[in-house]
Order: sequence, then C-alpha cells, then structure tokens
Amino acid sequence: MKKIGKLFLQGLIAILPITLTLYLIYWLATAAESVLGQAIRFVIKDYYRPGLGVLAGFLLTVGVGILLRLWVVRKVFSLGETLVQKIPGIKSIYSSVRDLVGFFDASKQKEFDKTVMISVGDDDTRLMGLVTRESFADLPEGIGDDTTVAVYLPMSYQLGGFTVMVPKDKIRPVDMKVDQAMKFVLTAAVSAEEKKEQ
Repeated sequence: MKKIGKLFLQGLIAILPITLTLYLIYWLATAAESVLGQAIRFVIKDYYRPGLGVLAGFLLTVGVGILLRLWVVRKVFSLGETLVQKIPGIKSIYSSVRDLVGFFDASKQKEFDKTVMISVGDDDTRLMGLVTRESFADLPEGIGDDTTVAVYLPMSYQLGGFTVMVPKDKIRPVDMKVDQAMKFVLTAAVSAEEKKEQ
C-alpha cells in the first residue's frame, strides 16, 4: 500500500503542473468564447463558427498592445487609470493587480532585476528577495533614505509576501534572474534552474 501511495504521488507531481496549465488556458479560452463569442454570434448569426470568440480575444489583446504604442491612446488610457484609482475599494484592487502583473513585465524588469539575500537575526539566517526600489525621493519621509532599499520577500507555495526596508549594507547580491528567484522561492527551494556555464 505504501508503494502504491508513493507511485500515486510521483504521478501526481508529474501530471499536476501540466493539468493546471492546460486548465488555465482552457478557462481563458472558454471565457473569451463565452463573452466575445456571444457578441460575434449576435452580429454574424449565420456565419459564426466555434472558436471565433477565442480568435477575437487574441486579436483584441494584440490590437490593444498596438494601440498603446500611440501617444494619444496612452494618454487616454492613463486618464482612465486615474479615474479608476479614485474609486474607493476598486483603487486598491486595481493597483495591486497592475503592480503584480507589472512585476513580471520583461520591459520593466530592468527597474528591479536584482536578486539579493538579506540577513535576519544572526548572519547565518538569510532570506531571498527582490530589490523593488532603491530611491524613496517621491515618497513621504520616514519610509526610506539613501542608505535603504525596498526588498520584496515572496512566500513559498502561495501568492503573497512582505516588503521590507533594508539597509544597503545588509543585502548581498545573488547572480540569479528575477524569474529564477521567484521559481526558487515559490517552490520552497525545491525547484531551481541550473546555472549555465559560460
């Protein structure tokens, strides 16, 4: 019985990541088909084919990306964001989601591409984190100064973490990319990509 349990766990570990990935893709496709498919069906009743909602969702997303390259559209989008951020409750949800998504934006990773270890208590205990801010000039006094950096400490196996202000002399840089560090921490150090030899 113990051997069967071990084999089951081994199979589950192999199947679960791909199953969850496929389910997420399925959920996105179903949502696009449900919402956009109905709109397309209403406009072109006789010519509608299953999958047009997914195609429309993909094209709409690419279209928004293209439009956001135009200054006028970026300005209108920025004004819309400003209005959304004035609505109590919605503001905090929208800001949190936007910042989380922006954290993984490859075009913005240069702003916080430093993986570091910070000492906790004695120097033998360290936490891995990501430097998210090195300047506090635009924030109220008392949050940070020239000798401080903000470090995000993600928690293993869940969405969440802590942002701590740490003296610069208490951090030690680690030669690891942000996505590798997140994978390492979120899996409780179980998973890590091997460093490629140069």
